[in-house]
Amino acid sequence: MRHDRLPDGFGVRIDPRVRAFSGGRILIGGSPARMLRLAPEAAELIGDGYLEVTDTKSAIVARRLLDSGVANPRPRLEPSLDDVTVVIPLYNNADGLLRLLAVLRGHNVIVVDDGSDEPVRIPPRPGRGQVTVLRHESPLGPAAARNAGLQAATTGFVAFLDSDVVPRSGWLEVMLGHFSDPQVALVAPRIVALDSESNALARYEHTRSSLDLGRRESAVHARGIVSYVPSAALLARRAALLGEGGFDESMQVAEDVDLCWRLERAGWRLRYEPAAHVAHDHRVAFRAWFGRKLFYGTGAAPLGKRHSGLVSPLSVPTWTVLASLLFATLSKWGLLGGLVTLATALVRLRRVFTELDNPTRIAAVYLARGYFAGMWRLASAMCRDYWPVTLLAVIASSRIRRIAITMALADGLADWFTHRDAGGLDPLRYVAYKRLDDVAYGTGLWLGVIRARSFEALKPSIPPR
Repeated sequence: MRHDRLPDGFGVRIDPRVRAFSGGRILIGGSPARMLRLAPEAAELIGDGYLEVTDTKSAIVARRLLDSGVANPRPRLEPSLDDVTVVIPLYNNADGLLRLLAVLRGHNVIVVDDGSDEPVRIPPRPGRGQVTVLRHESPLGPAAARNAGLQAATTGFVAFLDSDVVPRSGWLEVMLGHFSDPQVALVAPRIVALDSESNALARYEHTRSSLDLGRRESAVHARGIVSYVPSAALLARRAALLGEGGFDESMQVAEDVDLCWRLERAGWRLRYEPAAHVAHDHRVAFRAWFGRKLFYGTGAAPLGKRHSGLVSPLSVPTWTVLASLLFATLSKWGLLGGLVTLATALVRLRRVFTELDNPTRIAAVYLARGYFAGMWRLASAMCRDYWPVTLLAVIASSRIRRIAITMALADGLADWFTHRDAGGLDPLRYVAYKRLDDVAYGTGLWLGVIRARSFEALKPSIPPR
């Protein structure tokens, strides 16, 4: 049995996006968004937005804030670097391995050669840190390779690094602190681009890589903004992974998503820590890039079989869908019906905020945010997950064609505007790559669904209230 109490000295800070009302007794925010009511004593402990654990009461409040997603951890203690083993699954990438090992001097490393054409040879290296090589005579897949390293390690923590990554300075220290929370099983860094300038596709990937989960620190929840973390770079509590059976070796793709959701279901906490950076050698040749995106899409179907209800490509409230469909008719009655739908949703949402000052204004603000976020998800799903359906509808109807083209351009330009400072790519090429990115993933999604003979990964859902 693990001990769940946060240690003394552990701190939590309210997320800057969270809004406080009624003297700090009511907090609205988190992911998924929620309204959290605190007792006056708990609100006093938080004070200016920071709480340090000093006793059982403050530990309980800190845990509730973390689990509600309205606060982020600020640990002060961390395990020793000597208690970490780095595991590198390898298949036919000797150059990448040597580049990575040059950065990992001083660390104990296990390289699992997963049936490479030429058995890997590691040159002797002086100083601290040993390199152990395990070999599978035939390829068993990345999940099996990681599990072999996990079993062979003897330390309390294991860092998984793919052979095509290069950690940045301080990556491990930043993540290790999170494990002073005894409920944390896994922490992941931000994956950034190793090559961000060689061509236009490299600049797009630098901005919009599938592996880069952004600048915002977050808990990892199946239904949250950060729903999983990629296995290209992970730091894990070894006992937690062993207790859950490690990676699912039957999965050749999306095994990292499956692991995250199994750990969450077992009661463990997972964190995304963007202050730690690991650079990844993205695919920037078009054919390889498109193929990889398609490959990622095929992972949704096996996930849908294992985690029913969590793989939905579209999770939007019913009122958002209804209002959008009514507005899309471009008719007077459709406009009136959409406004009535929004007004009804406003009345219902206002009841949630009745104890706050000016509940109508607060409800209107959150309704508007929710509606436009839902519209963005609808546009994205139309161009990505359901693009074959959209294409058929576009061919069949000129009205739908105008709406679809408008939404595809608006979604792409809005996404470019959000990320415009990151890659320096002009909006025309950015939108073109974004749409190709979505088509590749969506194609893989449909291929996976057809192979699995299960439409679970295509079913839209209504988010829990």
